[in-house]
Amino acid sequence: MLAPQHRLRSTALFGQTIRKGRKKGSRTVVVHVLAGGGGAEELPLPLQEGATAGPRMGLVVSKAVGNAVTRHNTSRKLRHAFRAVLDEGLQEGSLEFPVGTTVVIRALPKSATASFEELVGDVRSCIRRALAR
Repeated sequence: MLAPQHRLRSTALFGQTIRKGRKKGSRTVVVHVLAGGGGAEELPLPLQEGATAGPRMGLVVSKAVGNAVTRHNTSRKLRHAFRAVLDEGLQEGSLEFPVGTTVVIRALPKSATASFEELVGDVRSCIRRALAR
């Protein structure tokens, strides 16, 4: 489960991230990253004890992925994949997210049958490529 300060809930920020952010894709996901400016004006919730400030993430899992059960399972796997990439990046220092970064992960139909390890690899790769510019 993602901490509340890492969740992207505003429809406006979803749209802004998708329109203005950098888009990188893989076989299973398309990741939109808006570094810095996207969520800076919308302050996150106060940090919980032991939590760190970081990017805010939202998911888009359409009916093309499958039925409601499949979409929910895919959402859970993607949420946990993002959390794993975020934790790994913060511990190793390999991912530097500018303050106010927003990330939108759009699931493609192949994500429903992909393994968790494959999703983690795809999310990590897409985020790194989007932040590299």
